[in-house]
Amino acid sequence: MSSNSGNASRKRTPLVAAGVVIVVAIAAILYGTLSGGSGSTGGAQNGGQLVYVTNASQLNHLDPQRVYTGQDIAFLNSYVFRSLASYKPVPGQDGFQLVPDLATDIGTASDGGKTWKWTLKDGIKWQDGSALTCDDVKYGISRAFATDIITDGPSYAIQDIDIPTDAKGNSMYLGPYKKTGQDLYDKAVSCNGNTLTVHLNKPVGDFNYFGTYPAMSPVKQSADTGAKYDNGPWALGPYKISSYKIGSQLELVRNPNWDPATDTIRHNFPDSIVMRFGVAEAARDQIFLTDSVKNAVNYDQGLLPQNLDAFYNDAKNATRGNNENSPYTRYYAYNVSAGHLDCVDIRKAIFFAWPIQGLIDLSGGEKYYGKVGDSPLDPLVPDYAPTTGNTHDTNFMKAGNPTYAKSLVEKAKTDCASTYARVTTKGFSIDISDTATHRKAAALIKSAMEGTGMKVNFNFIQPGVYYSTVQDPTKQGDMSAAGWAADWANASTVIPDLFIKNGGFDLDQNWNDPAYADFAKKVAAAQAETDRTKQMSMWRELAQFVMDQYWISVPIFNLDQYQWGSQVGGVEYWLPQGSLIFTNLYVKK
Repeated sequence: MSSNSGNASRKRTPLVAAGVVIVVAIAAILYGTLSGGSGSTGGAQNGGQLVYVTNASQLNHLDPQRVYTGQDIAFLNSYVFRSLASYKPVPGQDGFQLVPDLATDIGTASDGGKTWKWTLKDGIKWQDGSALTCDDVKYGISRAFATDIITDGPSYAIQDIDIPTDAKGNSMYLGPYKKTGQDLYDKAVSCNGNTLTVHLNKPVGDFNYFGTYPAMSPVKQSADTGAKYDNGPWALGPYKISSYKIGSQLELVRNPNWDPATDTIRHNFPDSIVMRFGVAEAARDQIFLTDSVKNAVNYDQGLLPQNLDAFYNDAKNATRGNNENSPYTRYYAYNVSAGHLDCVDIRKAIFFAWPIQGLIDLSGGEKYYGKVGDSPLDPLVPDYAPTTGNTHDTNFMKAGNPTYAKSLVEKAKTDCASTYARVTTKGFSIDISDTATHRKAAALIKSAMEGTGMKVNFNFIQPGVYYSTVQDPTKQGDMSAAGWAADWANASTVIPDLFIKNGGFDLDQNWNDPAYADFAKKVAAAQAETDRTKQMSMWRELAQFVMDQYWISVPIFNLDQYQWGSQVGGVEYWLPQGSLIFTNLYVKK
């Protein structure tokens, strides 16, 4: 997840379940104990206001079918939304367990994994007091097919639900607004009383993991306002949206129609929850350096680099911050479509000129930034294995290797003259969120590229709208900063999502690359493979393929930091979400 594809299946066999054991065991080794974590909510207190602060002007999306940024999924699923199932909200390896949420179980498969059923619990109500129905879930899932309105969300429903496609591979169901192909959807997704049945176009043995996502959450049809639903979705969780003003704040208040008897996952400890937008980075940092807002949590997962040591080296802050190995891999996606970075020589030149050591130092060093990686797969994914070449190449230098990079640029002059001409005259563009640290990073990158004869321009984008901007092909530049974590413990939720057309986060736009056709066939074969050991080997080969094609820049295996005020209790880290366990937070009196 960021911030998902091919026409073959993602299977979860008993061996895949063993893969989950592998990943949680790795997690137990890599993830440190969270400073200040209580380990339970036994001492939680009710009341008060919990305040989140962020430099962003807004959340990327509030519409459940459009939310696909990991932290936002965790936040909104903790407070506002409810899903068919959930990851267990506990720290450590137990957090990878699926538990029922809206449904009575985590999902039941039949027909070899081609049919899935969930039966809803009784007594669940919407924020207006009306009863949740199976048709609400069916309707919510249908919205993902309205791709002209519902953008940026995961595409698993479109890929996997058994609806015919046209000659171009597009679904013949166009969503609930146009209703084209509605009969096809009604055949594939149906309700019988409180039981939802979903028929898939192939066996997908782990489809129930998708049931944890807001994209599979209910929407009450009478409350749906289409694109405007992004500003005020209805709640089933313990809080509802009281107000949302972009650039100012989001306020959540207790939902009086939430019944804890139907919800074993969530709490409603604070009276209200506020997220303050547009807080200047320096002002944000001072809040946590001085503990001036004692009921505050830093939603930005970090401080300005110059303030990290000041915070973490101060013993007074030992119980007010964490520094965690994140499940995310950070990278820049190369846009390899025609007229962009469609020349492997140029992509390699950028890769080997990249001033990664300078960027690490700028961000406070490896202890805060993370480690140089070699794959789109994070080591927490059991399919990960070290690749060859790229950052293991003898020409790779952390400081950048302008001499080697320049030779690659010169090679491109013959191999791909038009791309060479563009990057050396007009230059290539990089999409990056507009923060003080990224402005400084841009200067380092610009200097490094100019040392190879290439020019670079930067598209600085407001953090709150960054992903919705770069996921629009008409607005995306030549490179886009990105981060990705597996949606669950299988590379089937990484490789297809990032590198297959309509994968959900396919920023590379690589489907016209000459290497793509063979790659796509191998991805489909890997998705269809039921032998988990064989599948793991196939994913590793495909990760190597990605790196050999230089479809991404130098990867970073990421670290995240959170900070919070001295009156915030119940702080623990949620491994599968790469976030705090938001529902456990409370305000100390």
